[in-house]
Amino acid sequence: MARPTPEELEAARDLLVPDVLADGLDVLFCGINPGLMSAATGHHFARPGNRFWPVLYASGFTPRRLHPSEQHLLPQYGLGITNVVARATARADELTDEEFREGGRLLVEKVERLRPRWLAVAGVTAYRTAFGDKKARIGPQERTIGTTRIWALPNPSGLNAHWSLATMAEEFGRLREAASDGSR
Repeated sequence: MARPTPEELEAARDLLVPDVLADGLDVLFCGINPGLMSAATGHHFARPGNRFWPVLYASGFTPRRLHPSEQHLLPQYGLGITNVVARATARADELTDEEFREGGRLLVEKVERLRPRWLAVAGVTAYRTAFGDKKARIGPQERTIGTTRIWALPNPSGLNAHWSLATMAEEFGRLREAASDGSR
């Protein structure tokens, strides 16, 4: 697959990337919003520097490292992907708090309909804004959506220098263990 041109990336602004969903998933991963590379390719976490796919493998969620174009395989592992805010932007700071709050409301509706065991929001700041929980920290949250538990994960963007690939994989691994223990 050829890398999108700068013009193609700019044309992807505000486009939507379809969710990867199924009923009763073990974990529904939730990004902040699609980047332009994701919107141009139609694949979540598609930017080459994004660590989502390597971390998913390193933490044991998948038996091998998947390419973003293989996102359709996730439901067979009990996994899915959505976003807090659906529209694509070059940077998450282009989004308003209002968009995050509305995205949180829509996300609750989606989770109530699909009933995954865990909702894993990849970006604690996005979680805080979308759900009005200013004190949220990385890890499992007290809040639930019906029987769905919530886990705030570090943002896998390559720009998130506070988390190395190894420490991020460790946190994702904690979620994997919680999701595989069979409890809600």
